[in-house]
Amino acid sequence: MGKPNGTAHNAIEDILQKHEIMVLDGAMATELERHGCDLNDALWSAQVLLSQPELIYQVHLDYYRAGADCATTSSYQATVDGFRKRGLSEEEALKLIKSTVELARKARDDYWEQEGEGAGGAQEGTDDVSSGTGALATNRPRPLVAASIGPYGAYLADGSEYVGNYGVTDEVLTEFHRPRMEAVIEAGADLLAFETVPSLQEARVLDALLKEFPGVYAWLSFSLKNETAISEGTPLAECAAAFAQSEQIAAIGMNCAPGAVVTEAIKVLHAHSQKPVIVYPNSGESYNPETKTWHGEGSCPSFLEEAEGWYEAGARIIGGCCRTSPQQIEAIARKWRA
Repeated sequence: MGKPNGTAHNAIEDILQKHEIMVLDGAMATELERHGCDLNDALWSAQVLLSQPELIYQVHLDYYRAGADCATTSSYQATVDGFRKRGLSEEEALKLIKSTVELARKARDDYWEQEGEGAGGAQEGTDDVSSGTGALATNRPRPLVAASIGPYGAYLADGSEYVGNYGVTDEVLTEFHRPRMEAVIEAGADLLAFETVPSLQEARVLDALLKEFPGVYAWLSFSLKNETAISEGTPLAECAAAFAQSEQIAAIGMNCAPGAVVTEAIKVLHAHSQKPVIVYPNSGESYNPETKTWHGEGSCPSFLEEAEGWYEAGARIIGGCCRTSPQQIEAIARKWRA
C-alpha cells in the first residue's frame, strides 16, 4: 500500500520536537458559506467538490496564510457510498476523494513557495522558515495536509456522529472506511485525521485498518458526551488506554465539542496517555443535528484565551472546528509563533 508523500515518519512528532504547539486550521463549512456556498446537503462541504472546488482551495490557502501548520481536507463526508447516491461511479467517487488531498496540497505548496521566497527560503537541512513577512514570520514549519476520515455517522447525515450507536458490525465499518483511506493515502496526504469519532468500536476499526498501511500515521479525535466520556458513553480514560500502544496513532483528543467541556477532557487524556493531546473545538455554540442549526453565543472574542487554558491543561495540537475562522487561527499562531 502507498505511504503519504512517500514518507514513513511521524510528521506530528517532527513539528512538536521543534515547536511548543502544532497549529491546526479551523472550520471549512463556515468559510465556504461565507464564500456563498449552500451546504444544506447530505454531502455537506463535500458537495462543493462537484461544483466549486476552487473555493475549497481558497479556504485552505486562507488558513495556511493565517498560520495553520496543518490543513484538514474536505473529505469528512466524501465517501464512495455517499457519492454513489448521487449517481457517480466508484471510479468517479474515488477521483473526487483524491481531489480533496490534491486541493489542500496545491494550496500548501503555493503558499510555501510564496512564503519561502519572501523569507529567503528554509534553513539548510530543515523545512522551517526562519523569517518572513506574512502572518507567521518566525520558525514556521512546512505545513501538513491531514486527510479527514469522518465517522460512519457523518455519511448517514442524521447526527449519528454525536451518538455513535450505529448497530453495525466491524466488517461493515471496515468496508466503509477502507476505500477512502486508500484513496487519500495514494493522493499523498501527510497523515490521516480520524475525527469526530463517537464510539470505541469505530475507533478500534480505524486503528486496525491503519495497520494495513505501514508508515502511515493518524490522529484520533473523538466527539464527546461530556468532560469524561465520548459520545456513545465510553469513558475517555478507557479510550486513551485503548490506543496507548498503537504506534501509528500519533495523537489523541477531541473535536467538534463546545469549549466548556474541553479543558477537563484534556486533563483526563493527558493523565492517561503519553501521546500528544489534540483539541479543536467548536466556536462555543451548540449544534442540533435534527434541524442542522446552531444555537447560543459563540466564544469568538475569548477563543485565544480558551486556547491558552487548553495548552496549560496539556494540549499540544490546537485549532478550531465548526464556526471557527482564519482570524481565530491567526490569533493562536501569533501567540505561539511570533
